[in-house]
Amino acid sequence: MQADGPEIANAGCTIRAMEPRIQYAKTSDGVNIAYGEVGEGRPVISMPPPVSGHAELIWETFGEVFRSLATKFHMVSFDARGVGLSDRHALNFSIEALIRDLEAVVARTGFQSFVFIAFASAVPTAVTYTVAHPDRVSHLVLCDAMTSFSDIAETPAYRASVPLLEIDWVLFTDTFAHIWWVDQENPEFGRRFAEYLRACCGPEAWQELYRAWEKYDVRTLLPKVAVPTLVIHNKNNRFFPKLIGQRTAAAIPGARLALIDDLTYAPLPALVEAFVAEGEARQSAAGAEALEAPSGTAVILFADIVDSTALTERLGDTAFRDKARALDATLRTIIREHSGTAIEGKLLGDGVLAVFTSARQAIEAALACGKAGDAAGLPLHLGLHAGDVIREEGNVYGGAVNIASRISGLSAPGEVLVSDTLRGLARTSAGVTFVDRGEQELKGVGEAVRVWAVGEA
Repeated sequence: MQADGPEIANAGCTIRAMEPRIQYAKTSDGVNIAYGEVGEGRPVISMPPPVSGHAELIWETFGEVFRSLATKFHMVSFDARGVGLSDRHALNFSIEALIRDLEAVVARTGFQSFVFIAFASAVPTAVTYTVAHPDRVSHLVLCDAMTSFSDIAETPAYRASVPLLEIDWVLFTDTFAHIWWVDQENPEFGRRFAEYLRACCGPEAWQELYRAWEKYDVRTLLPKVAVPTLVIHNKNNRFFPKLIGQRTAAAIPGARLALIDDLTYAPLPALVEAFVAEGEARQSAAGAEALEAPSGTAVILFADIVDSTALTERLGDTAFRDKARALDATLRTIIREHSGTAIEGKLLGDGVLAVFTSARQAIEAALACGKAGDAAGLPLHLGLHAGDVIREEGNVYGGAVNIASRISGLSAPGEVLVSDTLRGLARTSAGVTFVDRGEQELKGVGEAVRVWAVGEA
């Protein structure tokens, strides 16, 4: 592939086709995973079906789709183990193995949050990962979603493909590309797609995937998907019938279904761009509404990494910053999930400031943040107070904010301390215990403040 490739039209202007940078990530079990990276903007990770990835050739076979996405997003597409430019010897397509591939790519790219696009039999892996890491996946896009082997076990296309795969590899890929997948009215794409499939892997990989499919079933996880989800399904997909997409969208809370009639996925970039833009606009409006509320009483949470200077010296600056960024994303997700607002404009170094309208939700969020810090190996000081604040240009100010900060500094690693004021608000509703820590002198605060440690009920 040449750097001065063909030009394509996008949004009324002509752009020069982009070429991916091919790089490698190593999994926890020692497999080298190839991925192509190109573009700028919000990160997107694309996961092709396990046997249909080729970090270089996918940009030719599906060039219009991927290059169009790369004009708007920071695009990454990777090859599963045993396929494409990844280590070909590692023929293991279990969901557990494929998640190790994905985790290696996420770690290598350093993405803290990304749009996740998964195709066909990659969907079970995507769903499993998203349920386990809702803080990492900002938007989930499932294309021609297979969620269980039972979805396809009795379809004529699958049943006919099994013996053909055993008999003749070339005939199998030609049939898959021309009849089972691509409409016969598009013979040129069908020819290129068949050649692409043979370049991705050999018949042994497909046979191993077919065996792995028999254990695929993530239907019970679908109601647990807690991120914005778009289900895109081809109306005439013979391998994964339209009913599968309808069931998947119905099972995921708030998911949207888009039916298309193009097995080359040409409509995908526009659908993804609109879906992500709409979500960002909604989040921005919600954040603006929260921060533009009138000044007044609020519950304030301070969370600060314990002894960050010593941790930096022990871990090294790069490793500490990577861990701190990952924890920051997790804390902000927890705050959102408990109806709080993280203050983006506040410069706190290694801490997070958030405001809530509910004392109970603020305490629940603080306890969850403490557990997240412990799990990340970055324990937190956590303090809560309630009082009047001044809201201005995305920040909050006032004596109550200062008191919350000083209280957090008194807490032991992972401990949540609250002011007597907040305890009074939450004593009958929070479902926790409070241990009296007495009156404390706080720097910059004229009067001593009684503080309480929060314990699980």
